[in-house]
Amino acid sequence: MTATNISASPRPPAARKSPKPAAPREPGRDGALLRRLTDPLGALLVVVALAALWEGYKAFGRAVDDRFLGLGLPVATDDLSMPHLWTIVGSLAAPARAGDSTSLAVYLIGETTVTLREALYGLGAGSLLGLVLAVLFVHVAPLNRGLMPWLVASQTVPLVAIAPMIVIWGGKAGLPPWAGVTGIAAYLAFFPVTVNSLRGLKSPPTVQLDFMRSVGAGQLRVLWSLRFPAALPYVFAGLRLAATASVVGAIVGELSAGTGRGIGRAILTSAYYYSNGPEKLYAAVLVAAIAGILFVQVLALLERFALRHRHAR
Repeated sequence: MTATNISASPRPPAARKSPKPAAPREPGRDGALLRRLTDPLGALLVVVALAALWEGYKAFGRAVDDRFLGLGLPVATDDLSMPHLWTIVGSLAAPARAGDSTSLAVYLIGETTVTLREALYGLGAGSLLGLVLAVLFVHVAPLNRGLMPWLVASQTVPLVAIAPMIVIWGGKAGLPPWAGVTGIAAYLAFFPVTVNSLRGLKSPPTVQLDFMRSVGAGQLRVLWSLRFPAALPYVFAGLRLAATASVVGAIVGELSAGTGRGIGRAILTSAYYYSNGPEKLYAAVLVAAIAGILFVQVLALLERFALRHRHAR
């Protein structure tokens, strides 16, 4: 009997080690980095587009010197009605007044600080009033139904009609002119804060509210621990709108109050002497616009800090 050779079964191939997976990237980091890069670029592109539109319209108006296609749209331009952008920017280095060594830029910045201070006071007063009203409306439903329509109606009244009344009332009370300007800024600031804060305070789900009440939390505890944290994004959204409105209110208030300082008075003075230097009026408006943008950006930084602190908790 011959022995049968039994071949050994083949050995299974050694398992290959899979490569170590890459550490997952923190969600949102790429998007945040992209926003940091694209936001300034987008703002720069908008500025370039507006500058090109301005100079293009000016060049087209000089070439046509007529009205556009019979539509009644003015096209004709000249240096008096529409100065070149480089003329406007260059005027900032020129003296603010004849015989004065102070440049127009320094003068306008000084006047702008006065306006921003009035706007800041108005924003603070209006925001405080808006928050108080929002808290009252959340807890007292009849007050919300009865008073909110009147608050909406107050915002439909033209500001040019309200501003002189506030200034006159402030004068009768013996208040300085800047107090009337602050009152006008607060009048415009309180409404967006009220509406957005009210929406934020109502945003917590009913389940969370019921849970807080089930553990014996009172209204004050629910307000502080649940409603306020949930309302922060809404409050800051209202503050951004209120910041813009307060700057506009301060400028309009300076025009109505007869104050001796402020970017509003600088704009009015430049309008009086427009034919002697139209670029100064445009420069004042440009500085006022930049100041308003910076004012809102400061609030955006505060919002980012506050929301980051809330998430960290």
